[in-house]
Amino acid sequence: MNRRSFLRSTAAAGTGLVLSSSVNPVAGNDSSGDIRVALIGAGTQGEVLLNACVKMGADSGIRFAAVCDVWEDLNLKRVAGLLSRYGHEARSYVDCREMLDREKDLHAVLIATPDFCHTEQAVACLDAGLHVYCETPMSNTIDGARRMVQAACERGRLLQIGQQRRSNPRYLHCRTQLLEMAGLLGRLTAVNGQWHHPARADRGWSKRWALDEATLSRHGYASMHQFKNWMWYKGLGSGPVVDLGVHQIDVINWFLGGPPKTITARGGTYYYEAKTHEWPDTAMAILEYETDKGVVAVSYEVLCTNGYGGHAEIFMGDQGTLELSESASRGGLYRDPEAPDWRKWVRLGLLSEPDSEAKPQASSANIDVQETTPPARYEIPIALDVPYHQPHLANFFEAIRGRTRLNCSGEAAYSGNVTALKIAEAVEKKQTLELSPDTFRV
Repeated sequence: MNRRSFLRSTAAAGTGLVLSSSVNPVAGNDSSGDIRVALIGAGTQGEVLLNACVKMGADSGIRFAAVCDVWEDLNLKRVAGLLSRYGHEARSYVDCREMLDREKDLHAVLIATPDFCHTEQAVACLDAGLHVYCETPMSNTIDGARRMVQAACERGRLLQIGQQRRSNPRYLHCRTQLLEMAGLLGRLTAVNGQWHHPARADRGWSKRWALDEATLSRHGYASMHQFKNWMWYKGLGSGPVVDLGVHQIDVINWFLGGPPKTITARGGTYYYEAKTHEWPDTAMAILEYETDKGVVAVSYEVLCTNGYGGHAEIFMGDQGTLELSESASRGGLYRDPEAPDWRKWVRLGLLSEPDSEAKPQASSANIDVQETTPPARYEIPIALDVPYHQPHLANFFEAIRGRTRLNCSGEAAYSGNVTALKIAEAVEKKQTLELSPDTFRV
């Protein structure tokens, strides 16, 4: 299969499910009333989503009517108290099904539970007629992610996946204005992505708040260590490659116009104890993408033992380089010295004025003939001055009101989630995976 036919096939695969929902559905609800929301999962990430919603302001029309979490004495009581202080009358639940049975006037739910819970909770909420915002990854299995997309389409409900970079104005500007419209990088040839995370001790807990064995078992955990560190256990979490990497892999798929054709990866649990860290703490992958202009090689690295460099994506072409990150303090564009002048795009406001052209370091030694002049750095004139998740949540609520389309529907997110899970598979099998369009078909 040549590159053009592969692209056409993978594009078709992403929209292979034709049911009651479009690829980017709009709810079309009455825009005049409040949107009644439930939060499922009141841990750290649930609180992040809650705070992002609250910062939209009291006139946003977002009203939290219920909150659900299995850790009743800690997470549930803490977040219920927060909601009360914010002026929301939210009832508390330990069981998601009980909440759905009793709360008959909900419009939407935000799901921020461990990975293995996402599919069952999302499908149950969709079946109940609710719109769903689900944190990443969609699921810890490909079948689970597929079931979520199918349920949303069959029920005609919105499913937004929390890959928030798709609503970040910096990312949108770079993709639509700088790469697609202006073509500043020329032909893309390579992408580097990384997520570096400092080494950290496992999460502990106070004996005062510990759950008993019966409660832990009822909710799928063998111990409090599993409950607090679920992301490291197979069957519960998806491992750093998926939990962290899916955000960046999704961006790369999004920017390159489709999923990869091959994945080669290596890694393992090199630093932590394997009995409590079943997923690799170190992983490196090489992915090949077919584009209309040729093959793009992508290198991706997840490291959980050192935070140097943080997380970023670097897109390289034959005329320049784009470095992107959620942090406005990082990122910029670099023009190749031989590339066409960019002053036109500066005048149009797509870029900020560059810093001064760098020069090779003066030295008494002869300069190697391979040395090139460092390129000037151009600023991206777009900053995000609200919490990272807020634009994505706002897009979800605006879609519910029928005013816009989802930026990251289940269909759109599916290929990135499959790609991340396939990287994890390649790491485990220590082999190269050949991917076909059917790999990404819902």
